[in-house]
Order: sequence, then structure tokens, then C-alpha cells
Amino acid sequence: MKDIYENPLITRYADRKMAEVFSDDAKFRLWRKLWIALAESEKELGLNITDKQIAEMKKYADDINYEYAEAEEKKVRHDVMAHVHAYGAQAKSAEPIIHLGATSCFVTDNAELIQIHNALNIVEKKMRVVMKKLSDFARKYANLPVLGYTHLQPAQLTTLGKRATLWLYDLYLDYIDLEHLLKNYKLRGVKGTTGTQASFLALFDGDHDKVRKLEKKVVEKMGFSAVFAVSGQTYTRKFDYQVVSLLSQIAQSAYKFANDMRIMQSFKEVEEPFEKSQIGSSAMAYKRNPMRCERICALARFVESLTFNEAVTSSTQWFERTLDDSANKRLSIPQAFLALDGVLNLYINVTDNMAVYEKVIAKRIGEELPFMATEEIIMECVKAGGSRQQLHEAIRVHSMESAKAVKQRGEPNDLISRIKGDKTFAAIADKIDGILAPENFIGRAAVQVEDFLSEYIDPLLSGDDSSEPMPEINV
Repeated sequence: MKDIYENPLITRYADRKMAEVFSDDAKFRLWRKLWIALAESEKELGLNITDKQIAEMKKYADDINYEYAEAEEKKVRHDVMAHVHAYGAQAKSAEPIIHLGATSCFVTDNAELIQIHNALNIVEKKMRVVMKKLSDFARKYANLPVLGYTHLQPAQLTTLGKRATLWLYDLYLDYIDLEHLLKNYKLRGVKGTTGTQASFLALFDGDHDKVRKLEKKVVEKMGFSAVFAVSGQTYTRKFDYQVVSLLSQIAQSAYKFANDMRIMQSFKEVEEPFEKSQIGSSAMAYKRNPMRCERICALARFVESLTFNEAVTSSTQWFERTLDDSANKRLSIPQAFLALDGVLNLYINVTDNMAVYEKVIAKRIGEELPFMATEEIIMECVKAGGSRQQLHEAIRVHSMESAKAVKQRGEPNDLISRIKGDKTFAAIADKIDGILAPENFIGRAAVQVEDFLSEYIDPLLSGDDSSEPMPEINV
């Protein structure tokens, strides 16, 4: 439909798989699975629930009568009860025991936590794809010298591969946090109206052990092993903050990469992929704008902004619960994941085929390296018997004159020519070109690349299938 607003996170950026995780159909199917798990567990612990009732519930687990549920919600103004009634209208024999002892958050909170878990698994897989591509890139260019920068001013040389490890290490740290979250994942469980499990204790005639077993059984039937230790009616909304904070961390890492790429593309050193028929600018046909990296930054900024929203939601939950989180969560949690999915799709796409222009890189090094090499030239002259102070003053004068030629007159950097023509440096004149080899100025960068990849990244990515399909994106 083109006559009403459509969410671009769905229509332009995220994959269908992520959108499906947060779909109504996925949510309501989870509700029915939770109701089945609850009924089965209650039966196993001795409540008067029959095999026929459970069989009928299972028969309609994925056959949701949406029209009935929508009509009911208009009457009762309660989405969970509308679906309880709709389910009961289909599984008629089970109608009396559907949702037995539970409050709405039994299905809403547990289902949302499962949706978040499923979404985190998608994020994890895509992060691994990005990390593999950055790892390959880092190895390929481990030895390629590039200008390093501090304050966005040329500093000592590094290598392009070493720079890629900076992007990769950020993602590695995010990934470790993601793995920790997934390994320690919890559901809300079976907690009751205010978290006291009073309704379930009444169902089991005061038997605390059966209530404990009920919660354990339900959670295990849903594929999990742990629950939040305590809760009010809802699980603590600090968990939502933790989740969105993690997504923000990943977005920050992608943002940093994309910003660096935008600068390198401005230098014409490294560019994001550019299709044969792609248009960079509607007005300037020659331009190759870093549109995908700009889009990464745009979407990442949106994800980062949502952490404050979750902090406010967490801090304003009154006592055992208040409902001002509900409408907010419908927006913030899915959209944080959808936006990050778009970020990761673009990150995968860009790192799949970055163009590196080695001659431009070498030319830019040649423009700056003479200034960086002056200390090495002085040291070699001192070794040959020269005076460090006299040499330093000569270098200073030549550097000032060369800088003036570059900045004020737009001339090439002639510092090395000046030094070669100065008798003060005659003792090492034949060594100067060798001193200026860029590989002499990259320190341990190439070794650091291999050490980092072999120690941290290779073990993490071991066994990955490199045939992971590329996401389709709108350029």
C-alpha cells in the first residue's frame, strides 16, 4: 500500500527472517505453545486435565482463528483474553483449562523472551559472517602500509590489515557479550499475578514443591533451562535494557567501521562496492558516494538512541508492574533488532568486496613519509659521526621550507630532495631511499594481525560454512 506510512525497516532494510521473528503469527503461535506446555505440566503434576484436552489444544496450535480473536478483542479490550477465548472456541474440550492459574504475562513475557532469543541467534550468525570477511581482509592486507592517523592528522604508518583488526576486535568484544547473554538466557517462567505464584500454590493445595516443578517443566518444554530468580508480574525490564545495550554496542562497532570507510573513500584509498549501473549522485554523474556506509551510520544511530528509551522504561516500573512498558516494547524491541539487522546486512555487503587502491595509498604515503622519516635520518647520520643538534636544526629548517612549499604554493613535498642536496647529510646520502621504504615504518603491525587472528578469531570461527548466502539489500 502506497497511501499510508510503511515502516522502512520492513520494506527496505531488514531481512524477512528477522521480521518474521516479531510477527503476530510468531507471537500467537508461541502463546499457544506456552498454554500447551502449561496444561501438560499441570496434568503431569496431578491436576484434572485429560489427554483429550491436550490433544485438542495441539491440534489447533498453529491454526489460529484470527477473525474470531479480533472480534473478541473489540468486545473485551484485552488481547490475551481474546486469544484465550479464540483458542477455546476451537479446542472446545480444553476451554475450561486453557490459561489455568496464569496471568497475561505468562504468555506475553515468555513469548517476548523467546522472540528476543530467536532474534539474537540471527544477529549472532550475521556477526560471524562479518567477522569472517573482516578476518580475510585483514590477512590479505596485513603487510600493506597505509598512513595511520591521530586526530585525523597523519601520524606513524600502520597497515590496512592492522586497521581492519581494530574493526574486528570491536565486533569480537560485542560477540563475547552476545555469547554470554545467550549462554545465560532465562525465561520469566510461571510466576503468577504479582510474582508470588499464589494461584499455582492454590491449584496444588499448598504444595510448594509441585509449584517449583511446574515452572521447571514448563520452561524445559519451551526449550530452556533457567528462569529469572524473582519477578513481579513481569520479568525485570532491566533485561530489555541489557539486550538493547548489546545491540547498541554492535551498532557502535559498525558505525565506527562505516565512518572509517567513508573517510578512506574520500581519500580514494578504499571504497565500498559500486555496481556497474549504480548512480552515485543525481546531479554529479562522476561521484561514487559511500551510500551503504552512510546508511550503516544512519541505522546504527537509531539503534544507539533506543538505549535511553529502555533505561527510562526500566526505571519507571512501579512496584510489581505498570502497563506503560507494553505499547513502548511493541515499538522499541522489534525495531532495535530490525534496524540492527539492516546494519549487519549492509556490513556483510560492504565487506564482501571492498576496493583497495594501492597506488593511491602509496602516493599519499609518499606525500607524508618524508616528514615522518626525519628522526630515522638523523639517527643514521649520528651513527656516521654527525652532531645530533646540528642535524636536527638542518632538518627543522628544511622541513619548514618544504611545508611552506606544500601548503602555501601547492608544490610537491621536496623535503628529501633538500636533505639529499645538503652536505650535512652527505654521509648517508646513498641510504636515504632505503630508509624511506614504507615497510620500515609499520612496526609490528603485520605480526600483530596474524597473532590476533590466530589467537582470537580463527578459534571462534572454526568450522564456519563460508558459503553463507549474502543478504539482498536495497542499494
